Amino acid sequence: MQFLSRLWAMIVKEALQLRRDRLTFGMMFGIPIMQLVLFGFAINADPKALPAAMLSSDHTAITRSLISAIVNTGYFQVIREAASEREADELLQRGEVQFVITVPGGFTRKLIRREQAQIAVEADATDPATTGPAIAAVAQAVTQTLARELSGSLAQYRPGPSPVDVVLHRRYNPESITRYNIVPGLLGIILTMTMVMMTALAVTREYERGTMENLLAMPVRPIEVMAGKIAPYIIIGAVQVAVVLAAARLLFDVPFAGSIALFGIATLLFITVNLAIGFTFSTIARNQLQAMQMSFFFLMPSILLSGFAFPFRGMPGWAQVIGEILPATHFLRIVRGLMLKAAELNQVAGELAVLALMLILVSTVAVARYRVTLD
Repeated sequence: MQFLSRLWAMIVKEALQLRRDRLTFGMMFGIPIMQLVLFGFAINADPKALPAAMLSSDHTAITRSLISAIVNTGYFQVIREAASEREADELLQRGEVQFVITVPGGFTRKLIRREQAQIAVEADATDPATTGPAIAAVAQAVTQTLARELSGSLAQYRPGPSPVDVVLHRRYNPESITRYNIVPGLLGIILTMTMVMMTALAVTREYERGTMENLLAMPVRPIEVMAGKIAPYIIIGAVQVAVVLAAARLLFDVPFAGSIALFGIATLLFITVNLAIGFTFSTIARNQLQAMQMSFFFLMPSILLSGFAFPFRGMPGWAQVIGEILPATHFLRIVRGLMLKAAELNQVAGELAVLALMLILVSTVAVARYRVTLD
């Protein structure tokens, strides 16, 4: 009986302590709920309604029916009518569209003459998982449309088994090599995981070691404390970047087609943003366990909603909105654009501006929270 009494006393004690630790208690339920929501509703390995540009030089009823059939597959959403090949190429380069579908002039005339007609499909193949199912749907849509349109009095002009040659151009990753997409993205995930986790322990470690009084007694401002805390980790992040880039080139033969200087600026900005986020977590958490829990809570959406593990454009709208507020989403677009597309400053300026804005906002919150801890 004494054993049961002592055991019950320990159980009550732990339950009361857990109830007082509201952040940990919330994480116990928040993390599994987040996993259920993300995996159940946000993740989609078969993306639909992918943005596409149409470049058509053949304006006939058959061509219009053909374009409608391609759109009706559900994989394409024509958001632009390109006026020239140059405009279509720029749209693909900037990432505004995933596909460019080109119907050349004389397409219908070649069909009537029973000549081999062609349709060109250019795909941004930096993410092979996004483009694969959509490309397969094009040929089927073309065949079904021509079988329907060339009927009645036009049935005599119906071509043979392969009426149209769908010419596919996989841009930026012609062989659809998965590691070309994964390795650059892995750089962003590694930096997110290590930078946030390291600085998330910065302030809580001072409290648990009993050195916070010494820190508060120093004649430094909160912004100076934050800068001093995160500065050493910038060097660690730079070393990690060098290791990943070396492995990407030497082990996986991933190309690097863009500007090294622009890549360095973007990476430094991304590292600093993540360090500031980790520092903010450290000012909210009461101990290192809570800081680690908050880091994990931030890391999971960064992996699942940034476009690293699953196609970003395949997610529902609400999940894309959440993804847009994650630094990893914008950094992945920059690093993949630089490494695979040779993107220039004007093509990644928007993503850089978002990261800079995030740094300002997060730093402001971190300094404000740190001042609260001074009381």
